[in-house]
Amino acid sequence: QVQLVESGGGLVQAGGSLRLSCADSGRAFSTYTMRWYRQAPGKEREFVARITASGGITSYADSVKGRFTISRDHAKSMVYLQMNSVKPEDTGVYFCGVGALGVWGQGTQVTVSS
Repeated sequence: QVQLVESGGGLVQAGGSLRLSCADSGRAFSTYTMRWYRQAPGKEREFVARITASGGITSYADSVKGRFTISRDHAKSMVYLQMNSVKPEDTGVYFCGVGALGVWGQGTQVTVSS
Protein backbone atom coordinates (compact mmCIF):
# COMPACT_ATOMS: atom_id res chain seq x y z
CA GLN A 1 0.00 0.00 0.00
CA VAL A 2 1.37 3.36 -1.00
CA GLN A 3 1.64 5.68 1.94
CA LEU A 4 3.54 8.46 3.60
CA VAL A 5 4.81 7.96 7.13
CA GLU A 6 6.06 10.85 9.26
CA SER A 7 8.42 10.48 12.21
CA GLY A 8 10.79 12.49 14.35
CA GLY A 9 8.36 14.52 16.39
CA GLY A 10 8.61 14.94 20.12
CA LEU A 11 9.02 17.37 22.96
CA VAL A 12 11.68 20.06 22.60
CA GLN A 13 12.52 23.24 24.46
CA ALA A 14 12.17 26.59 22.79
CA GLY A 15 15.31 27.41 20.86
CA GLY A 16 16.05 23.76 20.20
CA SER A 17 15.98 21.68 17.04
CA LEU A 18 14.13 18.73 15.58
CA ARG A 19 14.30 16.92 12.27
CA LEU A 20 11.10 15.46 10.93
CA SER A 21 11.18 12.69 8.36
CA CYS A 22 8.60 11.57 5.82
CA ALA A 23 9.00 8.15 4.23
CA ASP A 24 7.46 7.45 0.85
CA SER A 25 7.00 3.76 1.45
CA GLY A 26 5.84 2.95 -2.05
CA ARG A 27 8.36 5.17 -3.82
CA ALA A 28 5.37 6.65 -5.56
CA PHE A 29 5.91 10.36 -5.16
CA SER A 30 9.38 11.11 -6.48
CA THR A 31 7.96 13.16 -9.38
CA TYR A 32 5.73 15.30 -7.18
CA THR A 33 6.15 18.45 -5.16
CA MET A 34 6.05 17.50 -1.50
CA ARG A 35 4.66 19.65 1.25
CA TRP A 36 4.74 19.91 5.01
CA TYR A 37 1.69 21.26 6.80
CA ARG A 38 0.95 21.59 10.49
CA GLN A 39 -2.14 21.82 12.65
CA ALA A 40 -2.17 23.37 16.09
CA PRO A 41 -4.91 22.51 18.60
CA GLY A 42 -8.12 24.31 17.70
CA LYS A 43 -6.68 25.74 14.51
CA GLU A 44 -6.86 24.92 10.83
CA ARG A 45 -4.11 23.09 9.04
CA GLU A 46 -1.53 25.55 7.68
CA PHE A 47 1.19 25.37 5.08
CA VAL A 48 4.76 25.13 6.36
CA ALA A 49 7.06 24.32 3.42
CA ARG A 50 7.22 22.72 0.00
CA ILE A 51 9.89 21.30 -2.25
CA THR A 52 9.69 20.54 -5.95
CA ALA A 53 10.34 17.11 -7.40
CA SER A 54 13.90 17.99 -8.36
CA GLY A 55 14.52 19.61 -5.02
CA GLY A 56 15.63 22.75 -6.80
CA ILE A 57 12.88 25.02 -5.54
CA THR A 58 11.69 25.41 -1.99
CA SER A 59 9.31 27.80 -0.34
CA TYR A 60 8.25 28.48 3.23
CA ALA A 61 5.59 30.09 5.32
CA ASP A 62 6.73 33.46 6.61
CA SER A 63 6.43 32.18 10.16
CA VAL A 64 9.17 29.57 9.65
CA LYS A 65 11.37 31.21 7.02
CA GLY A 66 14.98 31.28 8.09
CA ARG A 67 14.42 28.65 10.79
CA PHE A 68 13.11 25.58 8.93
CA THR A 69 14.64 23.79 5.96
CA ILE A 70 12.90 21.27 3.74
CA SER A 71 14.91 18.75 1.76
CA ARG A 72 14.47 15.41 0.03
CA ASP A 73 16.57 12.36 -0.69
CA HIS A 74 15.33 10.50 -3.75
CA ALA A 75 17.65 7.54 -3.18
CA LYS A 76 15.96 6.95 0.17
CA SER A 77 12.50 8.19 -0.87
CA MET A 78 12.53 10.57 2.06
CA VAL A 79 11.51 14.15 2.68
CA TYR A 80 12.84 16.03 5.69
CA LEU A 81 11.98 19.12 7.67
CA GLN A 82 14.84 20.50 9.74
CA MET A 83 13.41 22.71 12.45
CA ASN A 84 15.81 25.08 14.20
CA SER A 85 15.23 27.80 16.78
CA VAL A 86 11.80 26.37 17.47
CA LYS A 87 9.17 28.42 19.27
CA PRO A 88 6.13 27.43 21.34
CA GLU A 89 3.92 28.52 18.45
CA ASP A 90 5.50 25.78 16.32
CA THR A 91 3.62 23.23 18.42
CA GLY A 92 1.24 21.04 16.46
CA VAL A 93 0.84 17.91 14.40
CA TYR A 94 3.03 17.97 11.32
CA PHE A 95 1.90 16.25 8.14
CA CYS A 96 3.72 15.58 4.90
CA GLY A 97 1.82 15.12 1.71
CA VAL A 98 1.27 15.50 -1.97
CA GLY A 99 -1.22 18.30 -2.34
CA ALA A 100 -1.92 17.56 -5.98
CA LEU A 101 -3.10 14.05 -5.08
CA GLY A 102 -4.63 14.76 -1.70
CA VAL A 103 -2.36 12.15 -0.12
CA TRP A 104 -1.20 12.77 3.45
CA GLY A 105 0.52 10.89 6.21
CA GLN A 106 -0.87 10.33 9.69
CA GLY A 107 1.19 13.13 11.20
CA THR A 108 3.80 13.45 13.94
CA GLN A 109 3.34 15.54 17.07
CA VAL A 110 5.75 18.36 17.83
CA THR A 111 5.53 20.07 21.20
CA VAL A 112 7.71 23.06 22.02
CA SER A 113 7.95 24.04 25.66
CA SER A 114 8.75 27.57 26.75
